[in-house]
Formats: sequence, structure tokens, C-alpha cells
Amino acid sequence: MVALEFLWLAFRHGRAVDAALMLLPAAFILLGLRAALTGAPWYWVAIPLTLAFPAHLADLVRRMRR
Repeated sequence: MVALEFLWLAFRHGRAVDAALMLLPAAFILLGLRAALTGAPWYWVAIPLTLAFPAHLADLVRRMRR
């Protein structure tokens, strides 16, 4: 589903980089959720959730510059 959304956003905005930065935080959160639901150790939940924050900030900075 995330891949389909990426294709739709890339087509809509015309730039794959913009679409990737929009979806990267959500992809990290989904990885953390999957780790939590499968009973993975806490660090496999924490790592993707921690990486989602800088990815979100990168997306915000890119949007503010436009």
C-alpha cells in the first residue's frame, strides 16, 4: 500500500524525492508497529520510531523552503 501511495504522490508532485520524504516517517512508524505487534525486543520498536523523527523534520524543512 505504501508503494502505491508513493507512486501516486510521485506522479502528482512530479518528484520522487518529495514523495519519498513525505512517506519515510510513516514507513518508519509502520516498521516500529510491526516489530511491536510481533513481539520483537524493545530496541527493534525504538529504532524505527526514533528514525521517524529526523525523517519528519527533513520533510518539514523541505516543505518550508518552497
